[in-house]
Amino acid sequence: MYKAVIFDMDGLLLDTERVALMAGAEACAEMGYDLPHEFFLSLVGIDQITGEQRLRERLGDFDRAELDRRWQASCERAFAGGISLRPRVEELLDLLDGMNVARAIATSSHTKRAWAKLDGAGIRHRFDILVGFDDVTAPKPAPEPYLRAANLLNVPPADCLVFEDSDTGVRAAHAAGMRVVQVPDMAAPQTDLAHHVAEDIMTGARLAGLIP
Repeated sequence: MYKAVIFDMDGLLLDTERVALMAGAEACAEMGYDLPHEFFLSLVGIDQITGEQRLRERLGDFDRAELDRRWQASCERAFAGGISLRPRVEELLDLLDGMNVARAIATSSHTKRAWAKLDGAGIRHRFDILVGFDDVTAPKPAPEPYLRAANLLNVPPADCLVFEDSDTGVRAAHAAGMRVVQVPDMAAPQTDLAHHVAEDIMTGARLAGLIP
């Protein structure tokens, strides 16, 4: 039924969203900014440019370079011992190894950093194709990341199944004309665009008919 599976990365394959948001709160606090947890939840699934815009709306003029430095340093400390996978991810990847289904990643993270995260989680070897933030001109929720991934896989969009955790990513996959399974992580879905919503990636794969 499907010729390719395209995965989001942060919050879907990797359990990184919580750490990233905690690191952001820590970095902001170090610079004297006290932002509510709900604000950081609003950053889930969005690209760096949109995130900066939202920060400027809340903070006004701020030292972006210094905040980025502190935020990244906090993340690196947290990830120094390795990055955890989300529930049942390895189980699905093992099954896909035995199926004639291509795979790729489409993420809003910068490409070099995304590969490093996959290294930290021990699953880089499972992917040959990754489309990152710096590989596109229009990031999610635009469809370009998913369309580019499908093009690199040489698979029509209609034959691709997408796994996403965020509403932003679901919108991107839907706009690309792909079937999409949403596996929420930090925030409950606020859109009904996903074809299936599941509590874990294996359940979603079954709902979508990828596996029996």
